[in-house]
Amino acid sequence: MKPVHILFEDNHVLVVEKPVNIPSQEDATGDPDMLTILKEDIKVRYNKPGNVYLGLVHRLDRPVGGAMVFAKTSKAASRLSETVRSRTLHKEYIAVVHGHPPTTHGKLVHHLLKDVRTNIVSVVPKGTRDAKEAILEYHVLEQADGMSLVRVVLHTGRPHQIRVQMNAIGCPLFGDQKYGAHVNKAGQQIALWSFELGFPHPVTKESLLFHSLPPDMYPWNIWSELHVQSKSDL
Repeated sequence: MKPVHILFEDNHVLVVEKPVNIPSQEDATGDPDMLTILKEDIKVRYNKPGNVYLGLVHRLDRPVGGAMVFAKTSKAASRLSETVRSRTLHKEYIAVVHGHPPTTHGKLVHHLLKDVRTNIVSVVPKGTRDAKEAILEYHVLEQADGMSLVRVVLHTGRPHQIRVQMNAIGCPLFGDQKYGAHVNKAGQQIALWSFELGFPHPVTKESLLFHSLPPDMYPWNIWSELHVQSKSDL
């Protein structure tokens, strides 16, 4: 595979552009994963002997690409993990969905339950045992060919959250075989991308913000432009 595109790196953090269809960490498939690939890359680039430390701060679903941050020290890992828990790790996505959301700007609140045996997440009534609240905001940027380009801000980080919540309002993601098989064709790549990632630097406390754009291919390339707006626009 091609070398992973590095968006930012210092002694404490590593921000990269995750390619699609690579697991964030080792899974049952045994396929190459981001954590292993990046550890080996650091080992080679810096000629480091022995094991390389790299902490997984957050995950992206295997079919999803885009901006992702890793910690290069245990102190950075601890502090970045706290930003995840306190919801100060800013994660923003762009997605192509089938149909048109009911409003151009909306907030979705659902309760989600994951079946660990099937790896399927479902919307369930509030109060369901083991269910977790999921909150996101979306903003419709453009509409064409019966689809919508939407920008999504996550307020919680639940498994498959965007895919499940958008499907719940009748707008499954383009290419999503798990939650949109009734409108997608086998083999299509899911159109979900980690577009914007922001967090305070774990040591300097400087506010960092990174962007990553999806590849110039269908369905991303049917839009006149992929809007790069500040998070204050949502």
